[in-house]
Amino acid sequence: MAAYRALRERHTLLEICRQPELAAEVTVQPVDAIDVDAAILFSDLLLPLEPMGIPFDFVKGEGPVIDPPIRSVEQIDRLRRFEPRESLVHVLDTIRLLRIRLADRVPLIGFAGAPFTLASYAIEGGPSSNYARTKALMYGEPDAWHRLADTFATVIADYLRAQIEAGVQAVQVFDSWVGALSPADYREFALPHTQKIFETLRPLGVPTLHFGTGTATLLPAMRDAGGDVIGLDWRIPLDTGWDLVGADRAVQGNLDPTLLLGPIERMLRGAYDVLQRAHGRPGHIFNLGHGILPNTDLEHVRTLTQFVHQQTA
Repeated sequence: MAAYRALRERHTLLEICRQPELAAEVTVQPVDAIDVDAAILFSDLLLPLEPMGIPFDFVKGEGPVIDPPIRSVEQIDRLRRFEPRESLVHVLDTIRLLRIRLADRVPLIGFAGAPFTLASYAIEGGPSSNYARTKALMYGEPDAWHRLADTFATVIADYLRAQIEAGVQAVQVFDSWVGALSPADYREFALPHTQKIFETLRPLGVPTLHFGTGTATLLPAMRDAGGDVIGLDWRIPLDTGWDLVGADRAVQGNLDPTLLLGPIERMLRGAYDVLQRAHGRPGHIFNLGHGILPNTDLEHVRTLTQFVHQQTA
């Protein structure tokens, strides 16, 4: 969006995240411009790292860089569990500001990263293609891995609780990198820690969403880990994925975001296929299977949103 790019010319991503007025402005931009059905808090998955003692920054052309990365048991044992209502108060202030600005026009969704994805960032030092260092720690030092993942689970559960207290009306747990795991490894190394987050949040009565990519083989295990809504990416047909998740859960997805880069007619055929596979059943949140790509034409997004609203009216 042009308005966001203009803001980024004057501020870094982290500066926007740390200034409630700016973060609220960016959160509301797509609600105003695209007529989406919910607002997603503008923030970043990595914000909890710094107060834990894991410094990071965003390097142009490279993305997030953690320096130094977590590479030893001693580093894991030195990590801090912090009070999010103090260390991340700017996020909570953004939420409170947004509840006023949105005035219940649409619900506000908060989010945080899942333990596997956050631990992978911390260990790899940034994005990875094979997660070799992460898996080496998992396999070679399983006790240390579980201490690290449990620390993240504790921190993230409290952080999401604080977001709910501040006013978000649903929360999403992003496990963006968990598709790198086999089903057996997911159940051993990731599921118990993600499950801890959802179990902690359950008594609060707020809808929870569980999202990952490359997870076609993990969907039954992700269901067991928790979440009222399970995300489906574009690599599996929506009806097939829903069968794996179970009829008692809602699903979110699952249009390929690259379809928005092609002809409008093909994009709408893809959206129609997703809706047909949902069969009008309650519990389907139409969405992309992953994040929107930066070079997407805004008019394509508007057209898609209008089409879905017309088809489901």
